Amino acid sequence: MATLSEIDAAGQRIWLDNLSRKMIEEGELARHIAEGVTGLTSNPSILLKGLKGSAYYRDLLQKARRLPPEKGLESIIIPDVRDACDLFMPVFEKSGHEDGYVSMEVSPKLAFDETGTLDDAIRLFSEVERPNLMIKVPATKEGIAAFERLTSLGININVTLIFSLHQVFHVHEAYIRGLNRFVESGGDPENLRSVASIFLSRIDTLVDKMLEEHPELKGKTGVSLAKIAYQRFLDLFHGPHSKLEKGHPQKLLWASTGTKNPAYSDLLYVEPLIGKETINTVPEATLAAFIDHGRADNTLIRDVEEAKAHFISLEAAGISMEQVSTQLFEEGLKAFDDAYNDLLAMVA
Repeated sequence: MATLSEIDAAGQRIWLDNLSRKMIEEGELARHIAEGVTGLTSNPSILLKGLKGSAYYRDLLQKARRLPPEKGLESIIIPDVRDACDLFMPVFEKSGHEDGYVSMEVSPKLAFDETGTLDDAIRLFSEVERPNLMIKVPATKEGIAAFERLTSLGININVTLIFSLHQVFHVHEAYIRGLNRFVESGGDPENLRSVASIFLSRIDTLVDKMLEEHPELKGKTGVSLAKIAYQRFLDLFHGPHSKLEKGHPQKLLWASTGTKNPAYSDLLYVEPLIGKETINTVPEATLAAFIDHGRADNTLIRDVEEAKAHFISLEAAGISMEQVSTQLFEEGLKAFDDAYNDLLAMVA
């Protein structure tokens, strides 16, 4: 048996990758918070799963169908997000605004629309009206540009769908520029937080298919990427040449951490990636697995040279991680867009 306080002691926070009215009404989310979960993320695929066949949304759906589909969908989602924010508010206040955040996504239709993303994020932040809301913005070129501007306005942002070191570096740089502009305009950096979400299990799912002639390299790419990204995080935010003048670093968040290959450990993306100033957002099955048989130790700073050597081996095997990340990003955007379309159809 393990407790989340052991991970907490190592400097990492555990968030839940799920949200539904059922979880709120039946007290499941409150129980997770009591266990030590300190935040929550969601996405269109998760929302779709929560809405399907749930009696809790029956009346809300009837009312939503009198509205345009996107407004109707928001009339269902926003109450869940507000209630989740309220449940996490004690965590938010006790942690000095370091924790207790709930993420809500801008429309996937705006992934390549900088102005649309900017306007939608500002509107949602205003409508939800909770200081512990984090708006999720995809790591497209347009999304990152909007993210920088949103940060300069003091809005908490979760930059999502990151699959490469190239992406995460540009996201961190945009955060620093936006934060410094926020401070220059008189903003209080103590009240601003951001995370960069790197999706891990999807990386191994795709790369493993390319490694039939190199089975010794399978199941290592996601964890290796995270370890290298963390070293860059340390250099950028805590190194001698850091451009962060005031405020808090943009934390790395491990996403897509449910193990998809049954041949691998069910804690593959948890146990090796525990470290300071990081977040792991886990599905409920992975959370239960950790509590049942997980072990917590400060593992993120270990085996870094092996992680770098793994990437060299991938290159030698003819695998382009740039192509891998591009494909995964396109697939991720499509999956969220498809789920969003299904949500709109359900409301309509």
